[in-house]
Amino acid sequence: MDAVRALLREASAVLTDAGVASPEHDAAALLAHVLDVPRSRLPLVADVGEQDAGRLAALVARRASREPLQHLVGTAAFRHLELAVGPGVFVPRPETELLAGWAVEAALALQAAGTAEPVVVDLCTGSGAIAGSVAHEVPGARVHAVELSEDAFDWASRNLAGSGVDLRQGDLADAFEDLLGHVDVVVSNPPYVPLEAWESVAPEARDHDPHLALFSGDDGLDAIRVIARRAQRLLRPGGVLGFEHADAQGESAPEVLVQVGGWEDVRDHADLAGRARYCTARLAR
Repeated sequence: MDAVRALLREASAVLTDAGVASPEHDAAALLAHVLDVPRSRLPLVADVGEQDAGRLAALVARRASREPLQHLVGTAAFRHLELAVGPGVFVPRPETELLAGWAVEAALALQAAGTAEPVVVDLCTGSGAIAGSVAHEVPGARVHAVELSEDAFDWASRNLAGSGVDLRQGDLADAFEDLLGHVDVVVSNPPYVPLEAWESVAPEARDHDPHLALFSGDDGLDAIRVIARRAQRLLRPGGVLGFEHADAQGESAPEVLVQVGGWEDVRDHADLAGRARYCTARLAR
């Protein structure tokens, strides 16, 4: 066990020097991946062989170069799901679980009110995280998702296989013509980083996440403007919309809906750190 602790200390020190935000967590996650054991079982590991120690050192070096941890282990946890991720798809963030939870709760509320099969549309699905969560947590919901990127679509196809989600490849601006006026919930985690904020984006995202999933015009609101109008056509009167935005867009993102018009109950919501994170609204009846 002392050898394991020493390996973890060494790996954590390398990651700390590289500016990784969570060095101890990442070191343990990488060692658990190398040994193919849950992190909770690491205290029970007596020793690490030379070959596994070499594999760990190689992965730590890649993480120190700011390659995302999820790319190195091949998965990302999201609510009750374990998603396959890698180059070409946006790695889902923990804060987006709140938006997914809002969509789940909205669909469950509809079921409780008598809508047995609420219709949910996920625009810009990426890895399929939100769509998969709704399908998993709201049995009976009819979940649809769209993704423009061919690479991300392939990852979503893998993650949503067997889930019952209707996954399509295409542009959110004209997606789901067959559902116009029949959708109960529209949800989206769109690109929202302003182009001018390039230098401020963490290297893990800037250098490894697809730029299509990150940047959205000079003010970061271009995709949200499209969503505001597309959701109006997709939703039935009284249907609801929720979308994520940057923490600096707590006023400007809701204002998009106000400017478009036709939306009621426009509200912004904070994440667990108290930062503005997602906006919800109801289509006027």
